[in-house]
Amino acid sequence: MTEQSGPSTQQIVEKVWLSIAERRLRPGVQLKEEQLATIFNVSRARIRQALTVLERDGLVTIIPNRGAFICKPSVEEARDVFFVRRTVERCVIERLCVSVSKPNLRRLRDHVAQERIANAQDITTDIIKLSGGFHLLLAETVGSDFLFTTMRDLISRSSLITAVYRNTNRFNCGPDEHAEIVEAIANNDAVKATHLMAHHLDHVESELDLSEIRDLSHDLRAALS
Repeated sequence: MTEQSGPSTQQIVEKVWLSIAERRLRPGVQLKEEQLATIFNVSRARIRQALTVLERDGLVTIIPNRGAFICKPSVEEARDVFFVRRTVERCVIERLCVSVSKPNLRRLRDHVAQERIANAQDITTDIIKLSGGFHLLLAETVGSDFLFTTMRDLISRSSLITAVYRNTNRFNCGPDEHAEIVEAIANNDAVKATHLMAHHLDHVESELDLSEIRDLSHDLRAALS
């Protein structure tokens, strides 16, 4: 096995992230380097790189002399993350309503169209990736590295929180609500757009049962297959 074989660091990160978002890996499970290296057929050095990225994104805690573990978000942390998201996403929306370009509007509409296709075909992996990707794309189109980095962290943490506390097996951050937000931005209607985003986040949070940790899988190989 050479360092070039197997999936890239980012592909490993995405696989672990999706396994958490799809509720196949539970908080607290240990991500053992040796086992992950075998599962992905890569070196332990590449696994360590992936774990470092996952720690940066708030999905993994690395404890010296013990290893890496999927984070266990508390109910208080869950509420804090959504509170901060409301504040940051309001700022993003307000900025876009002032200066969004036609090419960026096309990107947003194209993204929503991809979401509709994924929902129509019921492709869970694509639904999850595109749903979070919509909010990240909003931040990207603002052109602020700070807002983009902040949203990337918040979306990663939201994915973990949603996987743990969602009270339904259906992931619902739907394209219809996203489409309404895009059209309000296109009309430079900041009042309507921020109202729609607040309602959208309320909808997402309302599907969480902030009372217990779900019993998800401990089996790394099964969860990452």
